[in-house]
Amino acid sequence: MQYIKRLSSLQLALFGGAIATTSFLALSPWCGSVRAALMQNSPKALVDEVWQLVAREYVDGTFNKTDWQATRQDLLSREYTNREQAYAAVRVALAKLNDPYTRFLDPKQYEALTSQTSGEVTGVGIRMELNKQTKRLTVVETIQNSPAVKAGVKAGDKIVAIDGKPTQQMDVQAASSLIRGKAGTPVTLKIERQGKSAFDLRLTRAKIELPTVTYTLKREGNKRVGYISLREFSAHASEQMQKAIQDLNRQNVNAYVLDLRDNPGGLLQAGVEISRMWLNKGSIVKTVDRQGASQEIPANRTALTQRPLVVLVNGNSASASEILAGALQDHQRAVVVGSQTFGKALVQSVHSLSDGSGLAVTVAHYYTPKGTDISHKGITPDIKIDLNEAQKRQLAANPSSIGTRQDPQYARAISVITNNSFAQFKKPLKKPHISKRVVERNQL
Repeated sequence: MQYIKRLSSLQLALFGGAIATTSFLALSPWCGSVRAALMQNSPKALVDEVWQLVAREYVDGTFNKTDWQATRQDLLSREYTNREQAYAAVRVALAKLNDPYTRFLDPKQYEALTSQTSGEVTGVGIRMELNKQTKRLTVVETIQNSPAVKAGVKAGDKIVAIDGKPTQQMDVQAASSLIRGKAGTPVTLKIERQGKSAFDLRLTRAKIELPTVTYTLKREGNKRVGYISLREFSAHASEQMQKAIQDLNRQNVNAYVLDLRDNPGGLLQAGVEISRMWLNKGSIVKTVDRQGASQEIPANRTALTQRPLVVLVNGNSASASEILAGALQDHQRAVVVGSQTFGKALVQSVHSLSDGSGLAVTVAHYYTPKGTDISHKGITPDIKIDLNEAQKRQLAANPSSIGTRQDPQYARAISVITNNSFAQFKKPLKKPHISKRVVERNQL
């Protein structure tokens, strides 16, 4: 299974990926003494496990012009007294590839990644922030159908203690680690709410599906517009998108705005499934591996709507977002509005390792239906409208204004819809030409 997502500057819990469990596979015969050393020294076996996965799958067969066999010999010549030393050696070896997307994940990082891409968490269902003015942990949002909602937790509540431990000077990450836990176990939050004395709430942790799709019907002049925001391509994103489109169809919308801004990507399969909900026929994406083998993933005549569509993108729209936007743009299914996208045209496979850690390996390069390589360039919107710093600050300070007329990019999308301007953006789709030699060089 594969995933495509740009590397975020935020904590690893924000990364995405599908998990492909693999077993240790020897690629070449080794003498009995080496085999024995690997069996007796589990950190060394882990190092070799990582090396072999990269040797077998990495998209660049030259390994960034690195002697990958010599790298193995160097790794196995060392003695590792603990796993942390092995982890450090692996990261140094992977750095030679000059590929930020091929990376080693320690067990905690790997667990965070799998949790994020599954679209589920185990906890009570709240989003918190450290309030800038009060410096106190504050509930920003409660997740639908979660223990927090059922217990009556509200946005704006201040969390002053977790299981009796004061949260003063505690950051969000530390508080989250205390609140998370095994489904079915209890946690007690001491809450302060305006107009009330502090009180305790006992909640039972549960597995919670994270909402990645939000949608609403908007009346823009004489048009009924279905506005859909997609945050990430998680395992539940496609079913949530299907529900959104079907519900808005029942409300007889005239057109759609699909907001992919700040969506860093996620699961490749989710990107394909969601593309098929908007695009009835034609290619969605083409991938090429290091052997030059090309695979085309097509639409399958299962589109849920043919109503006019505008897609919003920005510089943080990456990977699966770019696959979706690129397919809709190339087939003239949508008008793309916003800023140049991020430009990540690589696919990763994520593997679980024998000790609970993980490895993400870049396995393919992808192209839009026209055969366009967007690597480091991104997708150019049909209507390019960049936000200035003041506009960005205003939207960040007032999130409720996103997707309204106060949002310049959304306002431009509505202008396209109300003026029926779609026809002027239609361009002929030329037969793509993809060079099979492109993977013979370093893709990054």
